[in-house]
Amino acid sequence: MTKEQFLYELRTRLSGLPQQDLEERLHFYSEMIDDRIEEGYTEEAAVDEIGSVDEVVSQILSDYPLTKIVKEKVKPKRKFKTWEIILIILGSPVWASLLIAALAVVFSLYITLWSVVIALWAATASFAVCALYEMVVSVVYFSAANIPTGLASLGLGLFGIGSSCLLFFGCKAADKGLVVLMKKSFFRIKTLLIGKECDQ
Repeated sequence: MTKEQFLYELRTRLSGLPQQDLEERLHFYSEMIDDRIEEGYTEEAAVDEIGSVDEVVSQILSDYPLTKIVKEKVKPKRKFKTWEIILIILGSPVWASLLIAALAVVFSLYITLWSVVIALWAATASFAVCALYEMVVSVVYFSAANIPTGLASLGLGLFGIGSSCLLFFGCKAADKGLVVLMKKSFFRIKTLLIGKECDQ
């Protein structure tokens, strides 16, 4: 792929970004390719060295704030006419309530996912505390010469330790998975917002 093809594809894929930010990124990658060419790379090798357009777009969108994309989308491209403003105001009870409902659903889904992870951590902590308690109680039973009850408490304590260890690793995995899910969700939203601009 030539430098021109690479920059054209990049411009097309990122056309939903604000114009100034888009031009800055295109200039940055143009200079990066030129630097590699000066180092002795061929044009195609210099472009390959940077990575595919998909990789570059993914990197840019993952670093780019969602709020800037949304602000660019809602910013009117032209001034509203009087009748358009009146329609927006008259329609506000409908569109505002729908927007609030959609935001409430997204927020509640976010809170629900994190509350599940918090509940898993609470279960892990409770298993650890119960295991510690049972280990202490087993020592008391053994010292009182109540061997069967002491063995039962010791077994429960060991079971609690093993369960809390397993839950600990499960909770860490759930944390990482949820963070990855959130990142992918934000990336998908950014991609959809940018993609809508490309379709116009």
